[in-house]
Amino acid sequence: MISNPTHTNKIQTGEDYINSLRGRNLKVYLFGEMIEEPVDHPIIRPSINALAKTYDLAIAAPELASVISPFTGERVSRFLHVCTDAKDLVLQNKMQRKLGQLTGTCFQRCVGMDAFNSLYSVTFEMDEKYNTSYHQRFKDFLTKMHRSNFVIGGAMTDVKGDRSLAPHQQADQDMFLRITKRTDEGVYVTGAKAHQTGCINSHWMVVMPTMRLGENDKDFAIVGAVPVDAEGITYIYGRQSCDTRAMEGGTIDQGNAKYGGQEAMVIFEDVFIPTENIFMDGEYDFAAMLVERFTAYHRRSYVCKSGVGDVLIGAAASIAEMNGVPKVSHIKDKLVEMTHLNETVYATGIAASHQGYATESGAFICDSMLSNVCKHHVTKMPYEIGRLAQDLAGGLVATLPSEKDLNHPKIGKLLKKYLKGKADVPTEDRMRMLRLIENMTLGRNAVGYLTESMHGAGSPQAQRIQIGRAMQLEYKKRLAKIIAGVVEEEKKDLVVEELSGYFERVFKI
Repeated sequence: MISNPTHTNKIQTGEDYINSLRGRNLKVYLFGEMIEEPVDHPIIRPSINALAKTYDLAIAAPELASVISPFTGERVSRFLHVCTDAKDLVLQNKMQRKLGQLTGTCFQRCVGMDAFNSLYSVTFEMDEKYNTSYHQRFKDFLTKMHRSNFVIGGAMTDVKGDRSLAPHQQADQDMFLRITKRTDEGVYVTGAKAHQTGCINSHWMVVMPTMRLGENDKDFAIVGAVPVDAEGITYIYGRQSCDTRAMEGGTIDQGNAKYGGQEAMVIFEDVFIPTENIFMDGEYDFAAMLVERFTAYHRRSYVCKSGVGDVLIGAAASIAEMNGVPKVSHIKDKLVEMTHLNETVYATGIAASHQGYATESGAFICDSMLSNVCKHHVTKMPYEIGRLAQDLAGGLVATLPSEKDLNHPKIGKLLKKYLKGKADVPTEDRMRMLRLIENMTLGRNAVGYLTESMHGAGSPQAQRIQIGRAMQLEYKKRLAKIIAGVVEEEKKDLVVEELSGYFERVFKI
């Protein structure tokens, strides 16, 4: 099965992409009703527009947002590229920040990109250990994706049920996606994936285990690719704050009328995965490696929030100017603080990419410690940036009358009079800027900028665990003992050896 079989040409533009999503007969439920054509639904369409921007950027800035495919020799989206040096990793980050700047929201392609970058090396190492053929299958799959320039979504987060129990111990084992039946042609899987970003807007999904697995969890150790319109898949669209404003008409009250994010729950009911699209089947001992490598990629991918932060900082500076106070000292100081926080997110993410290193497969992976530091910053700093934006916006950010009131023949002129800031700034422009700040800190796009920043790619404690594992306390204690004179002279060579290993890992010398 191929998503939208009527779409056979390679996707090049955002318009090509939007057209490729039509006529797929997906089972998508929103507000208790099945949506006939998701592309045209006013709540869903902004998320499609955001993803379409990834294609348009590839045309406008090909060196930034596209690459020459090693499989087809043609240009494809950088979101489909397996990184083979640190520069590739860095360019991913630069592309992500630019897309955050252009859309002010989540553009939904990072999960898939990070999933197949991690799978490239993990399948290689599984084959090395078990003499399997997963790596070649995966390269064949990527070749097909490159030929069409498709969007691949990654589906990792299971609903988990009782968090104290392993997958095989669950009262209802469908709490984790699992194999329910095998045939000579492939396997059937059942379960659910939650919080799936951009899944309906993808062409294919790659399902993966969500956690470390044990020997009794072999049926849960499944990685495979399925088209999003595969038989047995149902999508239940996630609600977002203020989402129904998109159905009211007008463009002011939405804040960001053109672009938005998307999450859904994906239900799998005996969904078939053919053998050719299976990239892990029972190798439970590699599940932890896959999760750790995926999170290393994905946690530094949160540099996208610095691009979104650029928009919010711009909105806060604009509303201060519209209010006539751009030069007031505390206003300038808050904008400086917002910028400092935003650049810290970007700096740690891009540093993780700069320190990328080669895996056995030749694919480059970013520095895990700095990736986790980046994501841990993201669980906090966007919230403070948002708080400061609301501070600069004032109380109207939460009490502003509606666009319909503004356009009312009687009360509209009163609002235009009494909601004015600087005399030369139209009241409508001021309202639009306030609504944008509301959208990003309280409304639809606060999902991607704030809550997803907290829980996406693992909640804060997940990063703290990884940071704790990698913080090299024994090495650092020995450094202190050398300086303090605690270590005897003849033992200093051991420290030199540790230092050499550290430099090889961090500085590649």
